[in-house]
Amino acid sequence: MAKPDFSAPIYHEHKGSLFEWFKENLELVGGKVIEVDKLTSIPKHIEKFRTSENWDNIFCLDDRINRALAPKLDIKHNADDFINAEVGITACEYLVAHLGSILVSSKSESGRRLHVYPETHIVIAGKNQILPCLDDALEAIETKYKGNMPSQITNITGPSRTADIEKTLVMGMHGPKQLIVFVCNKDL
Repeated sequence: MAKPDFSAPIYHEHKGSLFEWFKENLELVGGKVIEVDKLTSIPKHIEKFRTSENWDNIFCLDDRINRALAPKLDIKHNADDFINAEVGITACEYLVAHLGSILVSSKSESGRRLHVYPETHIVIAGKNQILPCLDDALEAIETKYKGNMPSQITNITGPSRTADIEKTLVMGMHGPKQLIVFVCNKDL
């Protein structure tokens, strides 16, 4: 029996850009990734989704995102409107290329629930937020918050799914059915 090689790298090295690696891995698990030049390019894409998906209530608590998108989109941001949100727009801490994952935390303006409750979750990030692996992202969060860590850090990999009941895949059982990530070429 061959002995394991404990000196071998844990992750396989990826050829190409971190963006392409992230996009490939997130799309493998059912997410959508859209590359845009800048934040103000996003409303036209969301408007196409709004029409094709028949969205009525888009909700966002992030002031920076609201300032960029709200002039061109009807975005709700009052607490009373949250319960009717069909789409939640959030920022994120980091994107993890190796897993095609999004790291969000309770320190964001969106808090703990906006990335879980609406049926569609839209994430807006900059290319500068893409890191190769989860351990890189966790180290970056430790550095960013310097001893004042968020009380919750969540790793999101694709739309919510479960096959708990009779081994039948159900989308959106414990979170959004749809995950769309806009990655801006210009750093946020």
